[in-house]
Amino acid sequence: MITLDAEQQQARDWFEDLRDRICAAFESIEREAASEASFHYTPWNRDDDPTGAGGGGIRGVMKGKVFEKVGVNVSTVGGAFNPEFAKSIHGAEENPAFFATGISLVAHMANPHVPAVHMNTRFLATTKRWFGGGADLNPALPNGQDTADFHAAMKSACAASPSGDYDRFKTWADDYFWIPHRKVHRGVGGIFYDHLESGFEPDFALTRAVGEAFLDIFPQIVRRRMAIPFTAEEEQALLEWRGRYAEFNLVHDRGTLFGLKTGGNIDAILMSLPPRAVWS
Repeated sequence: MITLDAEQQQARDWFEDLRDRICAAFESIEREAASEASFHYTPWNRDDDPTGAGGGGIRGVMKGKVFEKVGVNVSTVGGAFNPEFAKSIHGAEENPAFFATGISLVAHMANPHVPAVHMNTRFLATTKRWFGGGADLNPALPNGQDTADFHAAMKSACAASPSGDYDRFKTWADDYFWIPHRKVHRGVGGIFYDHLESGFEPDFALTRAVGEAFLDIFPQIVRRRMAIPFTAEEEQALLEWRGRYAEFNLVHDRGTLFGLKTGGNIDAILMSLPPRAVWS
């Protein structure tokens, strides 16, 4: 059992509320497609961990007609990093104790005209405290309108707080979501930020704005594309693109490594992997 201070509790409560609203919005889209699919929630905890780590989370997964596989996870954990891993974590070099709470979402869509998407926001505490996260669009068949609208939403979110810097965060996402062995970007970008520590209130305001912007724009994009007919060739393009997505998440994604190194729930960590993929 971990004890939360006021800031930690405030962040946790908001991440869990955002999870509830996102899941409800996605289930509503499934109903519009005449699907009864809904999220299945699996709680996990590690309060009996012999290392003294505590906390846990809830893994939410839905497999439907529109969302072939979508995972929305929340977790709140604390403990101490492995001494070697602590050297790579902001503020943990001398004291490996940590706290982390956040939401992580990945949606893989059945129709190749509907882009996959990733969104993650989090609050961490070591000897320092910071927010990180962002959202990025990952279409197999890029569409200029979807890309422009998604970026406009993220730009608006950044403008909602003095902590926001859209141009910097966009470049950060472009640099981060790059598959070096393929020499391609994972998708059409978005925003990414980390180690944001200008102050709890402005940084939390930005993080909330990112979550609200995502909840507004992504369902719009899904609804405009989910009924478009697609060919076998387009589905093949989707499956090949998913292979690239899996490569990035398994080889280069720092969030995957962080989850595994901190004793997170393995199924929750790997929920980002697509349900189907091919390598030609």
